[in-house]
Amino acid sequence: MSILKRIQSGENQPPSNQGGSSSTPSSPSPMQVRKPLTPPGQSTMDTYQDLKSRVQSKLLSELDPSVDVTEINEVRKTIQNLFDQILVEENFVLSRTEKTRLFDQIVAEILGLGPLQPLLEDDTITEVMVNGAKNIYVERRGKLQKVPLTFESNEHVMRIIERIVAPLGRRIDESSPYVDARLPDGSRVNAIIPPVSLVGPVLTIRKFSKNPFTVDQLIQFGSLTTEALQFLDAAVKSRINIVISGGTGSGKTTLLNVLSSFISSDERILTIENAAELQLRQDHVITLESRPANIEGRGEITIRDLVVNALRMRPDRIIVGEIRDEAAIDMLQAMNTGHDGSMTTLHSNSPRDTLSRLETMVMMAGMEIPMRAIREQVSSAIDLVVHQERMRDGTRKVTNITEVTGMEGDVITMTDIFVYEQLGYENNKVIGRMRPTGLRPKFMEKIEAAGIHLPPSVFGIGTHR
Repeated sequence: MSILKRIQSGENQPPSNQGGSSSTPSSPSPMQVRKPLTPPGQSTMDTYQDLKSRVQSKLLSELDPSVDVTEINEVRKTIQNLFDQILVEENFVLSRTEKTRLFDQIVAEILGLGPLQPLLEDDTITEVMVNGAKNIYVERRGKLQKVPLTFESNEHVMRIIERIVAPLGRRIDESSPYVDARLPDGSRVNAIIPPVSLVGPVLTIRKFSKNPFTVDQLIQFGSLTTEALQFLDAAVKSRINIVISGGTGSGKTTLLNVLSSFISSDERILTIENAAELQLRQDHVITLESRPANIEGRGEITIRDLVVNALRMRPDRIIVGEIRDEAAIDMLQAMNTGHDGSMTTLHSNSPRDTLSRLETMVMMAGMEIPMRAIREQVSSAIDLVVHQERMRDGTRKVTNITEVTGMEGDVITMTDIFVYEQLGYENNKVIGRMRPTGLRPKFMEKIEAAGIHLPPSVFGIGTHR
């Protein structure tokens, strides 16, 4: 039987209590008749959840919204006082065990991320999407599915968003209705709210594994072959400039993390991101993060500002989480002025489209630069484009490893070193393989000068394919 009871009033109260003060919840009179909270047809769990929801709602309505949730002990003390007060006011009688359990769950709701917490702790989920208070979706193994969890209201979603962005010094309101942020574990967060969103607050969380993917896992998942990774390892160590391209959710950041692991531990690495999410394991890593303008429109620090400043910090490597605007021109100039071995990611549909997008971003800088000069800058700065795609079965695969070979007239020339061939689609799975094209890159001399000697078999030379 449930130990949750509520003291009843009216005919269930003994005559001696009528018109007087009721017994305290901690020591009810043995003469009182206490009915179980569970109505006919309703489970004990439903009743418990209903009680939790009612106490929590009242607690949130009375809790000062400006309270600093980072002061965990102070907030717990405040919640404890309000919690005890509400139980007395509502005449709820709970055992010590049940009271502790209820309190701990409510504290987790207020100080954690509410209904999202179990989703964030589920390692099989890679993305969490909140479309207003009542619609929560997740991506699991590359497929989207709705989950049977909801927020209490849009205000509840807003509280969670504020809890995420406030410690980072970010803000979100009607004047600035969207924001990029991150969770303490590095997971990427984007939030957008009304009036821009018409379905209520929308929250998208791209989760990152607590333990970054390894080379072996990429091979196991079929994202790359051993030969392709052997080649990329050599390219990183010999300081080849690399752009990782692909569509949204194709795994660019994951691959960038893996390629970054090939960098020697005795190099000084600077990472530049909008929201810090790279998980480099080397000791000498300086992480820089851009900053939006404050409420007065001042204090903005852009990716471009950070790239320019990074050149004054004696970097051995510059890694930009994503190039999406005029910062491209500074990144290209860095690559062309002795900062070899730099890496970045970029949204695009193909290796050729990657270079076209870079050209467009350079033009966004507002400089009057002839198109041929821009293309010469791109072709001399970028050595390798690694293009990744999310396949129709949800898997992520590198589809092209393409060398940028130079210029012919006004056109940048490119050569595929590895390509992915899709052979079919069976049992909801993409069937295919990555194969070498049999061509060596022109920068092989640079790889060999670094003391790295790749066997011809890596490039499919002297083997039957």
